[in-house]
Amino acid sequence: MAFKLIESAQTRWRAVNGPHLVALLRAGATFTGGMLVERCQTAAA
Repeated sequence: MAFKLIESAQTRWRAVNGPHLVALLRAGATFTGGMLVERCQTAAA
């Protein structure tokens, strides 16, 4: 049963076309609409 579920889900999977971005994603970077969202850093008083 698990094999059939994976086989049916495989038709919707995409290949990773930005392998250089995987490290950023794993580090906690945020992407919106495929673009990297940079965090605003406020100065600590």
